[in-house]
Amino acid sequence: MNDVIEALFGQYRGYETIDIALEIIAILFGFLSVWYAKVNKIWVYPTGLISTSIFVYLLLKWGLLGDMLINAYYFIMSIYGWYIWTRKVDATHHTPISRTTKIEKQTSVIIFILTLIFVFIVYKSFDKWNSWVAYVDTVTTAIFFVGMWLMAKRKIENWIYWIVGDIISVPLYFYKGFTFTSFQYLIFTIIAVYGYLEWKKILINKQQI
Repeated sequence: MNDVIEALFGQYRGYETIDIALEIIAILFGFLSVWYAKVNKIWVYPTGLISTSIFVYLLLKWGLLGDMLINAYYFIMSIYGWYIWTRKVDATHHTPISRTTKIEKQTSVIIFILTLIFVFIVYKSFDKWNSWVAYVDTVTTAIFFVGMWLMAKRKIENWIYWIVGDIISVPLYFYKGFTFTSFQYLIFTIIAVYGYLEWKKILINKQQI
């Protein structure tokens, strides 16, 4: 039993207590954010802002630049998404859940490619392009960038990107030594699956009206 605990949480031995506490707080607000996204509630964004701001601080401190960039981008897109979700498309309706258009799919590809290039440049600039983790981190960053953009625009396909990115992140964060965050992404994966099904049901019901 002690060996299992050591394997899962031994890496936290050298961490400051405040940083461990902040990681747990960020994870809790991250859970709330994803849950609110699942049930299509605007609280996805204020809770997300708290979580991402904490993670930006921690990841910058820990030197995980790709992850830090993801959360900085989340922070910015949360502000943008908050505006989009509350913007009225007419006198009585806010931005609805919908499917991506052809142009939005093309834009998603462009965002994905540009993110790959951007993160590669960042890693090279800080001499961090030195392991397979950097390759995987770059890909997951691109996946999450697209997912966050699509969520801000209330597109159902955002959940597909979250599911893929979360599945990759579970073993990635465990390997990096962030057990709590790895568990977070495991639960995120489950919530994302239910989120997709929930949004799909809402979309089908709207089309039947």
